[in-house]
Amino acid sequence: MKIIDAHLHLGPDAYFDEIAKAAGHENNIEHLAEQYRARGLVHGIIMGNLPLENTAPQYPKFLSYCVGIDSRTGFARETIKAQAALVEQHFQNPQCAGIKLYPGYNYFYIYDDCLAPFYELAEKYDKPVAVHMGLTASNDALLKYSHPLVMDEAATKFRGVQFVMCHFGEPWFEDAAAVIEKNPNVMADLSGILTGKIPDFAAFLQKKHFYIDRMKGWLEYLDSYDRFLFGTDWPLANLGDYIKFTQEIIPAEHWEAVFAANAQRVYHLQLTEENTIKR
Repeated sequence: MKIIDAHLHLGPDAYFDEIAKAAGHENNIEHLAEQYRARGLVHGIIMGNLPLENTAPQYPKFLSYCVGIDSRTGFARETIKAQAALVEQHFQNPQCAGIKLYPGYNYFYIYDDCLAPFYELAEKYDKPVAVHMGLTASNDALLKYSHPLVMDEAATKFRGVQFVMCHFGEPWFEDAAAVIEKNPNVMADLSGILTGKIPDFAAFLQKKHFYIDRMKGWLEYLDSYDRFLFGTDWPLANLGDYIKFTQEIIPAEHWEAVFAANAQRVYHLQLTEENTIKR
């Protein structure tokens, strides 16, 4: 089965190094490529956090990226027009697949009109806007900005933009499902649900059945598996575990769509021999 990882992180970072070890991995491109090859992953999409001025990041060809808009890359309301000009340069890079926003970490609502220059570019170039929704990795972040309900207003106001709700807004699956059901321009990726390496998968499923049953229930309620994307949030979780977990929550007849076809369609990935990994 062909698999596209629609949500990962990559780069030299002490934090990434530690969480990669906890997941049974190494935080480097060589190990990532090796693991992709071993597990049938052919392509990945990095949620980038490089400076906006780096409009031609040196990523391997088997990786695309979403240009990250956050405080570490220079995000500020006062300079959004200048940032948008750089985003447009990124969009002209064939490896750039979209934008990634981090509202909980940077204290803004994604429906704010100040973001219109980004959304106008996303619509012009037909690039999705991925948004961190749900729980955050930092205690300093504010959940009111990353609750999935805020995407309802953004999706309604900017109907020409394709939004990707990262992490299915976990743990607010009920609200996330309502937003997806109401708004045809909202999809979700299933990344960031697991962390570390799971030593006993059957025991994990039993211990976490409350959480998993509710997530599966809302996926079944929506019955819109063409609107969900596989993603690992590498290096947060073990790749093998994440594949098994996704197979657990998605019916087998929808694996092809969720594991690859949806990401290829929504992120407009032109996959060739040159930019994919083969087993």
